[in-house]
Amino acid sequence: MTVRAQPRQLAFALPHAESLSRDDFLEGPGNANALALIERWPDWPSRVMMLVGPEGCGKSHLAAIWAEKAGARTMTAQALSVANVPGALATGALVVEHVQPGDFDERALFHLLNLAREDQAFVLMSGRVAPSSFAVDLRDLGSRLRALPVVALNPPDDAMFRALIVKLCADRQMSVDESVIGYLASHIERSFAAARKAVDVLDAEALRLRRPVTRALAAEIFRDDAASV
Repeated sequence: MTVRAQPRQLAFALPHAESLSRDDFLEGPGNANALALIERWPDWPSRVMMLVGPEGCGKSHLAAIWAEKAGARTMTAQALSVANVPGALATGALVVEHVQPGDFDERALFHLLNLAREDQAFVLMSGRVAPSSFAVDLRDLGSRLRALPVVALNPPDDAMFRALIVKLCADRQMSVDESVIGYLASHIERSFAAARKAVDVLDAEALRLRRPVTRALAAEIFRDDAASV
């Protein structure tokens, strides 16, 4: 995706809320297993599970659905410490997001896994790569991570990708027709992150230029040689 340089004007980006309710979750083949995991709780194969997938694939959305259902607290792996583990598990359910190699306290994560087992608490972790690939100093933590059940979220198919663009536009209260959706779907990389970035750019440019969001505007912004589907 390439944005063509144009004279700049000030555009005020208004806050927009992305709905994380169950009704607004986009279902597709790529996330069916992850959604099934959330919906069959507490009948899980393990009390600690991990969702793995690329940026923007819906991990946080699924975690939010589960957190509401299970009464779970939510925190990032980077905020986890040995001291705050007991409090984090106080409700018996915890979401730990952004679990990525080299970016968490190993002792804290090991303590969390042990305490969750002792207290029979549920923990849902999420990250971009499977924990079995993590290089850690604590040998016991490494074995626990390698044994951690993982459910993957995969890239979207064509129908899912189009639906994703529609949802992202709706979250920003952007009025678009099928021609805009079709153009974006065929001219940007087929990934969750690319869709989010494209909608952000299109919205910002429409505000800056004070123009409606049309296929013509999308064609002006995104070059025809963008990554194909």
